Amino acid sequence: MSARARVDRKQQILEVLARELETHPGSRITTAGLAQAVGVSEAALYRHFASKARMFEALIDFAEDSVFSLVNRILEQDQDAVTRCERITRVLLGFSDRNPGITRILLGDALVGENERLRARVGRFFERVETQLKQVLREANLVDGLRAAASIDASANQIMALIEGRICQYVRSDFRRRPTEFLDEQWVMLRAGLFH
Repeated sequence: MSARARVDRKQQILEVLARELETHPGSRITTAGLAQAVGVSEAALYRHFASKARMFEALIDFAEDSVFSLVNRILEQDQDAVTRCERITRVLLGFSDRNPGITRILLGDALVGENERLRARVGRFFERVETQLKQVLREANLVDGLRAAASIDASANQIMALIEGRICQYVRSDFRRRPTEFLDEQWVMLRAGLFH
């Protein structure tokens, strides 16, 4: 098999895994079921990925690369802390909306019974987002004169509660209740309570 065909097959496996996670919420995905959905043998799956955990890791890599490249762009383009916080929130909720299967992984829903290392890794994903929000708020206190109404930690955590809560509702509704639903109204309320 050529290198290009191997990359294409790996990509196909990941796309089918994400689709299976989306179309079978609450179900555990087996390698046998995944191989059948891809149209290959289980042995073929293992030629591309050493384990199912490696497949999940590849999807987490995709989420990290996608989200944090956009967050970095926001930090380069926008100087206003409120705008930065809002756009970071929209990036996460928009990613979730476009990638429901991967969202199940990020919430740990698809990782029940899987390697604990994966759960720790997705925990670090959200910690990294919260750390970035704290940094935005710290910089605002130093530069903008804009102040968080509560402590920086509490304010960043409140934004994360909105993000994670909306994503949880999305998964719990079997992807019918979009994570961006009511976001415009909710951000106005959140902004009024968080900043002065």
